[in-house]
Amino acid sequence: MLLELSVKHLAVIEEVRVSFRTGFHVFTGETGAGKSILIDALSLAIGGRASADLVRHGCDKAEIEALFDVPGNHPARDILRDNGIEGPEDEPIIVRREVTAAGKSTARVNGQLVTIVALRSIGETLVNIHGQHEHQSLLRADRHLEWLDAFGGGGIAPAKAAYRSVYDEYAETKRQLEQVSRSGKEALQMADLYRFQWEEIDAAKVKPGEDESLQEERQRLANSERLFAAANDAFEALYGGKRGLDSVTRAVQRMSDISKYDPDSLQPLVEQMQSAFYQLEDAAFQIRDYREKIEFNPDKLERIEQRLQTLHSLKRKYGDSAEDILAYAAKIKKELDDVDNQEERIAELSARLGDLTATLRTRAEALTRARRAAAETLSRKLMEHLKDLHMEKTRFEVELRSNEGAFRPDGWDTAEFLIAPNPGEPLRGLAKIASGGELSRIMLAMKSIFAAVDRVPSLIFDEVDTGVSGRAAQAIAEKMARLAGQVQVFAITHLPQVACMADAHYAIEKKVKGERTFTEVNALGAGERTAELARMLGGVEVTDTTMRHAQEMLALADSRKSGWM
Repeated sequence: MLLELSVKHLAVIEEVRVSFRTGFHVFTGETGAGKSILIDALSLAIGGRASADLVRHGCDKAEIEALFDVPGNHPARDILRDNGIEGPEDEPIIVRREVTAAGKSTARVNGQLVTIVALRSIGETLVNIHGQHEHQSLLRADRHLEWLDAFGGGGIAPAKAAYRSVYDEYAETKRQLEQVSRSGKEALQMADLYRFQWEEIDAAKVKPGEDESLQEERQRLANSERLFAAANDAFEALYGGKRGLDSVTRAVQRMSDISKYDPDSLQPLVEQMQSAFYQLEDAAFQIRDYREKIEFNPDKLERIEQRLQTLHSLKRKYGDSAEDILAYAAKIKKELDDVDNQEERIAELSARLGDLTATLRTRAEALTRARRAAAETLSRKLMEHLKDLHMEKTRFEVELRSNEGAFRPDGWDTAEFLIAPNPGEPLRGLAKIASGGELSRIMLAMKSIFAAVDRVPSLIFDEVDTGVSGRAAQAIAEKMARLAGQVQVFAITHLPQVACMADAHYAIEKKVKGERTFTEVNALGAGERTAELARMLGGVEVTDTTMRHAQEMLALADSRKSGWM
């Protein structure tokens, strides 16, 4: 639920901080006092559209911060995790929105920047704002099936789960069949080309890494004379006619002769020279062996050149390496095998799809029956609530349509909530209801039924009682007060019948200080609340009579609420 709302520099609000609790809250005030500004602020906090016009004149930015307390299993927590916002599940959710005078907007949740789309997703699970002319989720026909399933609960869930368990395999089998049929047709068209390509690669007997090893061997054969000449010169310089190692031997001997005169300095040097001599001698023998193995073979070089040319031609067509060529060959071989086995595979998948379709049809019919039962119960319950709201002649119906064979993840049904407020009128969709007063009461009845279903902890009604009075106004007041026993309810109202039923009453007042206008929000105590109700009853002039009437209304409201408990 909403624990606190802080607003700075928004329209006529300089700075306001309001704390809330469970139950039914009302906001009242003179026309033009800025009652709807608080709703605008909260709308911004949950992802509403921002505008530079909302920033208070002369200020750089408007700031809105809302503090929510929701359980760990609430959908908002899942959305936070999906957006990388982690934290203890027992901590409140803090939403902050800033709008600059230039119209730029930023949003943070628990201190982390989020997109407006993410903020709106989170906000939809925290607060539901309903105004007289504002279509809410319950007015969206595309969501009515979802609402019906949620209302049906345990009566629908098993049938829906049974359907879905078959649907997933049905959808996958159908996808595979379409893919095999489509790829089979394409493969048939390409079969001759694939067969030619595979035979060409197969005839070449390509081996993995062959191109690289041939390149290395070609390089050695092509440079055999240069390799031999260099190796021969190196060997001759060390051990051949030039006897380079003899000079090293003499140097070692000379240093060894004098090392006895200065052993500490010269003996390590003699050992180092001896080690170098042995290493050079070993290197000379290795050079000799390498020289003797150098191959002069023009015929072999020619064969390698031809083989490399063959591989080059294949690489131009099928890949950049021998491995790529072999991978392509494996791919087209599989395509050819699939063509050969296509009819058998299609027959197998078709038979499986037929079995799944029959089972899915049976499950879809069972799901429809469960939904029809839930639809009848929902219709009956809603009309009971409407009767409480003095709309006893209203007809409500859930129209369930089954498009048999058109399987979807949630079945083959579509649903729409239809209503006829007056006798003799045809049933129409909720969104087509013309009267604001009727729409307000219908929405209140729907909210009373679905409050526990949609799990939105805070509901806000922005002057939904406009256009009603008398018994209907009293019925709306009592319905909202009862609803507040399940969820947190806020209402901006001009009706004393509604205000007197609240658990918490806030007065919104516009004041002028100097040359600036300010809006204040004050939580009213018992005496202040009586005075505010008297103002709502009597207008500008508050008399003893209106004060007594206000006291009687509050006492009667307390008595009614006590009778519910």
